[in-house]
Amino acid sequence: MLHEALLWLQLKSKKLNGLDFDRQKIIGNYIVDFYCAEKDVVIEVDGRSHDSKQQEDAERDQYLNRLGLTVIRLSAKDVLQNMESVVGFLRDHPALAGTPPEEGN
Repeated sequence: MLHEALLWLQLKSKKLNGLDFDRQKIIGNYIVDFYCAEKDVVIEVDGRSHDSKQQEDAERDQYLNRLGLTVIRLSAKDVLQNMESVVGFLRDHPALAGTPPEEGN
């Protein structure tokens, strides 16, 4: 899918906050769009096909959350039409931002 391929160009080779992402990662019975093991984050890009799958997506998110993963959902429309804002949102997202300094430092 075009939106996933375009976002992958922004995530691969540690371009986002120096983080390593996998594409199309199998987790349990699911295949997630993007996965960052270092931060325990899943990024899902939802196109129109997800409009009728809200219950399935909610169950999937609950499963991933129970594994300790943070799920970030993006719309395919935003990825296609406003990549700069999407990348900024991800760069600043608390789950993907830099490690906070240790107390006392």
